Amino acid sequence: MDNLKLSDQELLSDFLSGNNSALEVLYKRYERKLYTYIFLMVRKAQIAEDLLQETFIKAIKSVKEGKYSDSNRFGSWLMRIAHNLVIDQFRHKKQYREISNDDYDLDIFSTPRFSDATIEQKMVYERVLFEVRTLIDYLPEEQREVVMLRYYGDLSFKEIAEATNVSINTALGRMRYALINLRKMVKERNLNFEFEKV
Repeated sequence: MDNLKLSDQELLSDFLSGNNSALEVLYKRYERKLYTYIFLMVRKAQIAEDLLQETFIKAIKSVKEGKYSDSNRFGSWLMRIAHNLVIDQFRHKKQYREISNDDYDLDIFSTPRFSDATIEQKMVYERVLFEVRTLIDYLPEEQREVVMLRYYGDLSFKEIAEATNVSINTALGRMRYALINLRKMVKERNLNFEFEKV
């Protein structure tokens, strides 16, 4: 069977049986998503590349040692490893900035997803991504974390709760305040983003 059509679990089993090309398929399957998330968090290409490699090294080691067992959620597990490495990087650098929460009731925010697009659409996407990512830096750490995992890491709120060791309600609450703060910053800076409900 074509390796590209195999499930993550089948590829992992093949890898453990000595098929190194199965690992390459897994790497290619998740490389872009992981790198994008890491890069948007650390904002330095070399650090992002290093953390991407470290993510896969840790994953491979854990798989070989039999420490990975959640066969249906390999991508989420990789994202948690990457997330933890990013958090370690931030703790090391101490680069946090914060603004206070507000009491608005709106949960609005949207971000373009990667897709086939024209050059113009990609340029607009990259500009919006840059502007939004810049604003995210001003969120409190816990809010920034949830936004990055949700919109750039594409994790569910359940997965975010597990990755950050909080309840789903806490993760949802942090997202709510993050969206409120982002909306406020967009308004203060007179930026022209299109927002819609999550």
